[in-house]
Amino acid sequence: MDQLRRGNYDSGQDYVLEYGELRFTFNERDFAERVEQAAIKLQFVPGQLADEEREDLVNLAVNGEVGEEPHSRLGQHVNRCWQRLVGASDRSLVHWLRRLVFRGAWLDQRVMEGELEIVFDDRAHTFGYAQPDRDYEVIELSPEPSWAEVAYQRG
Repeated sequence: MDQLRRGNYDSGQDYVLEYGELRFTFNERDFAERVEQAAIKLQFVPGQLADEEREDLVNLAVNGEVGEEPHSRLGQHVNRCWQRLVGASDRSLVHWLRRLVFRGAWLDQRVMEGELEIVFDDRAHTFGYAQPDRDYEVIELSPEPSWAEVAYQRG
């Protein structure tokens, strides 16, 4: 039985995420952008962040906390709302930030290897991923929770 040996996503050596046999490495910019996009998707931040805000968000994703001396109001907000952001490991904001970064890199790697193609849904006006070897069946991604009720608001 032929088994497909999947490649690992690699954009640099600044950050590493591992799951099972998969090891994804990221350069600083790629990782920061992915973390920011994950936070937007989770409705935790309203949009593109300032450098200091992004730095605190990356620290949260990497270290599991912002630290006692945050660089921005976003970091202060995380520390203030900590009890509402943390929970069971699969329900914490940190878990979901990491999960979405990993999922995005996994999908990108599958696109680069030709296993998936990016498709546009005219009705929903969204992009998705289709499997060319399965008559372009669109894969369904598991839904992510929302952190809108404890979202960071600039102000």
